[in-house]
Amino acid sequence: MKFDELDQKMRLFETAHDHCVLPHIYMVARIDGRGFTALTKRAHTFEAPFDKRFRDYMIETTRHLMNCGFHVLYGYTESDEISLLFAQDEQAFGRKTRKYTSVLAGEASAKFSLLLGDMAAFDCRISQLPRQQDVVDYFRWRNEDAHRNALNAHCYWKMRKDGASGKEATSQLSGMSTSAKNEWLFQHGINFNELPNWQKRGIGMYWVNYEKEGQNPLTGEINTVFRKKIHTDFELPMKEAYSLFVEKILTE
Repeated sequence: MKFDELDQKMRLFETAHDHCVLPHIYMVARIDGRGFTALTKRAHTFEAPFDKRFRDYMIETTRHLMNCGFHVLYGYTESDEISLLFAQDEQAFGRKTRKYTSVLAGEASAKFSLLLGDMAAFDCRISQLPRQQDVVDYFRWRNEDAHRNALNAHCYWKMRKDGASGKEATSQLSGMSTSAKNEWLFQHGINFNELPNWQKRGIGMYWVNYEKEGQNPLTGEINTVFRKKIHTDFELPMKEAYSLFVEKILTE
């Protein structure tokens, strides 16, 4: 069998079940740390429940993903996860989902590992969202998940620092309402409302325009040009205000 015939035959086994996202469907990738509990709590000494060094590693990983060959409108990170909103007309890799999941997981794993100085791995999944409202709801979901996780984490680690075992802390938190958790923290010297917003709401990253002066190498004339850079937002809004914030990114 000639090579071209063999190549055509074998590639069918790779591509026969390729799934491509339909045109005009929004794509959002969610990239999650794999086994990060062991990595961040036992293998490395990160402060619990939140660590600025770990936060900055996630920011830099998100920044890398927004610059690695895709048209990403918005990046969002909380805890050990990253969400990326692609432009509606994104055409990279023919919109094949296997390429997005493999490339993004690989890029995130490589970047974070370099920052950490140790092996770290991420997985990836793609959400296919037909309407703008579905995109808004997706990011509203992750924003509110960040708030819930932050409240639970602060309660859990305060209990642990006060001597409770992991099992005891988990048991004590089970069944507690949001208001009860807030009150419990307040009674133990922590006002949840006054904690840094990035812990409670996650961190958003999006493109902004800026002016830059440049000199024409032929004429020596000074010109002002417009460029784009990634802005990191540590003060994201919540609830309906956050929905409006995501809508603005989609429509601009």
